[in-house]
Formats: sequence, structure tokens, C-alpha cells
Amino acid sequence: MATRQKFRLMKGGRSEKKSRRKGPPGKAGPPDRRTGRFPAAALAVGILLFVLGAGSIFILTRFRVVHVSVEGNVHYTAEQIEAMVLTDRLSYNSLYLSAKYNNREIKNIPFIETMSVHVDSPDSITIRVYEKSVAGYVEYMGRYMYFDREGIVVESSTTKTSGVPQVTGIHFDHVVLYEPLPVEDSGIFQEILSITQMLSKYEITTDKIYFNEENEVTLYFGQVRARLGQDNLEEKIMRLQQILPSLEGENGVLDMENYSEDRKNVTFQR
Repeated sequence: MATRQKFRLMKGGRSEKKSRRKGPPGKAGPPDRRTGRFPAAALAVGILLFVLGAGSIFILTRFRVVHVSVEGNVHYTAEQIEAMVLTDRLSYNSLYLSAKYNNREIKNIPFIETMSVHVDSPDSITIRVYEKSVAGYVEYMGRYMYFDREGIVVESSTTKTSGVPQVTGIHFDHVVLYEPLPVEDSGIFQEILSITQMLSKYEITTDKIYFNEENEVTLYFGQVRARLGQDNLEEKIMRLQQILPSLEGENGVLDMENYSEDRKNVTFQR
């Protein structure tokens, strides 16, 4: 009959043998790859943030708009035009402006057909303004209705524009924006354009152009009225350029209706 033998699990058994396989006592096992990745990733992020920060500072300082040139503006001042383009802090960056206005124009601004922005250098831009062609304005229902050389109403405003004359003596019963003024004789607008061009040629600015029933012209300069009539208008306006400086501060009527190259009749009645 076989005798049963008793065995007792001693220290250093299977579990200890397994642990010994990891390496001899006193020697560390292989490094944990997960703990080694963290410092490298943090360093990479730090370098990236430094580069981005340095790049941002360079862009903000190197491409900051300092010099602004405005061309073609009449109705608005250069400061007003500049405020329309440089609307926030980001707008003062020439790179941003170059991207924003590349092959684009600014529209939907009263009295302005289009505006374009050109970056001349990292710190300089030029704003080119193309204003609507305005020949004069009429008052209607408390507003100033500006029309072009063809009599089309291009703008309605509560503000008078310096250098644009008021036209009176023409009759109409309604006004529609972007449509011609409904006058009996549309040829009046060509005459208005001709007068304004002659005034511009001789560097004369009038406050008002008045047409009477016979289509005779009177120009207003403050308290002075210059009656020109219908004929020889350019000769009269050329002579007017010489007379007006002597009438500064005067109040009266300058009669030039009979003035011509042969007849130099000019009278002033205070």
C-alpha cells in the first residue's frame, strides 16, 4: 500500500520564480515608455507656443498700419474715409487688409460709387475713393436730393455737401431715388452740367443756380447774386472770376445779362 507524502509550499516557489525572471535583484526593469513621452510632448508644445507667440508679435509690430493716404474724396474728409476702413484693431494690420480687400471693393456708402484699399508697404496703405458724379441738388420734403449729370437722383441726405450747388427754379411733383427728376425739359440737366463744368474750370464755387421761366441763369454767392441770362455763359463766368474778389462782403445784384466780348456792360446794384 502506497504511503501518502505531504508537501508544503515553501518560500521561493512558483510566484517568486516568476518575479525573479524580471531581472536579478538590485537591477531595475525596462523603462516605462508612457512616462518618457510626456516630457517630450510638453517640450514640443512649449516650443510651438513660443514660435506662435514670437510670430504674432512680429506680425503685429511689423505689419501695423501707420501711414494712411486717401485719394479722390470730396464729400467725406480723409479722417472719415479712414474710419470707414479701419474699423477695429485687426484692421490696422496690413496683412489682414491685403487679404480682406484683395480684388474686392467697398460699396453701399452714400455718395461713393466704390472704394479700394491698396497696401503700399507693411506700414502704409492707400484708400482710393470713387465718388458718384453729382451735378447739384434740390430740396424735397426736408431732404437734399442729389442728382447726377443725367438728372438721376443718386443720393438722399440731410446734410449739405460743400461744393455742390443747389438748383432752384425747376419744377417737379415727386422724387424717386435712382430715377430721373420728373421735369418738363430734361435738357436742363445738360445745361446744369455745362455750368458746373465752367465754374470748376475757373475755380468758382456757387451756392445756388437759379433758372427763371425764360431759362435765364442767376448764380448766388452768399449775399451777391450774379444775373447771367442765357447767352455767352462761358465769357461771363470767365469775367465773373475777376469780379468776385472785389465783391466779398457785399450785398446786391451783379447784372451781366448784356455782357459780351463786344459789350463789356457790367453793373452792380447794392
